[in-house]
Amino acid sequence: MKSLLVASAALYLGSLRRPIFLAAVLVELGYLASRGITLGRLPLIGPQDTLAFFSCSIGLMALPFIFAGQLREENRFPWSCGILAGFFALLAFPFPTLNMPLPPVLDTYWFELHVALAFFAYGLFGVAALLGGFFLRGAGRPLLDLQYRAALVGYSFFSLSMVSGGIWGYYAWGTYWLWTPKELWTSILWLFYSMYLHLRVKGQEWDRAFAWLGICGFFVALFTYLGVSMLMRSSHSF
Repeated sequence: MKSLLVASAALYLGSLRRPIFLAAVLVELGYLASRGITLGRLPLIGPQDTLAFFSCSIGLMALPFIFAGQLREENRFPWSCGILAGFFALLAFPFPTLNMPLPPVLDTYWFELHVALAFFAYGLFGVAALLGGFFLRGAGRPLLDLQYRAALVGYSFFSLSMVSGGIWGYYAWGTYWLWTPKELWTSILWLFYSMYLHLRVKGQEWDRAFAWLGICGFFVALFTYLGVSMLMRSSHSF
């Protein structure tokens, strides 16, 4: 089964053409589907499954932008998205596979919705960061508009993830909020993108700052996902 994960990573890393990138997404979806059938649930527990889900989220969320008219002649963008998705697919490979049922505290659709929406948001924040990088390299202002759209949709997903996470928390622990590092950094990430999206109304003189902050925001998202899980004690660790 892990061979599908390796195959998807190889396709991502070689996705100099859009059909190759699409094939990589389909192969990784096949891997996650096989994991889901084996487990009887979404594969959202443990480093390997979450990293693979994150990688696939990047691929899925990148597809509308890869085929956007503004990027039709830009073959480096699919490859950049492939490098990002492939990196996390390879990062997932060394971790052991956890084949276990969900603990009772996680055995609810609210948990699965919460985590899936968060990863879709992280994927869009990653795509937005890449678009900002291409803009800074002189690719043109239309890419900044795409960066804004990617971040806005990601922000919407993340907001819904916070709502569903609060509902899950109420069912699991009897409260909508716990003062854990994960929840604090989730709030920081949400506030960061709230500020970032409002910066767009400042005008063209803020374009480069907007692009750079979009890149910084993805690193905040990575710390919220990986940094907190690896460096801090939290009930949300992986």
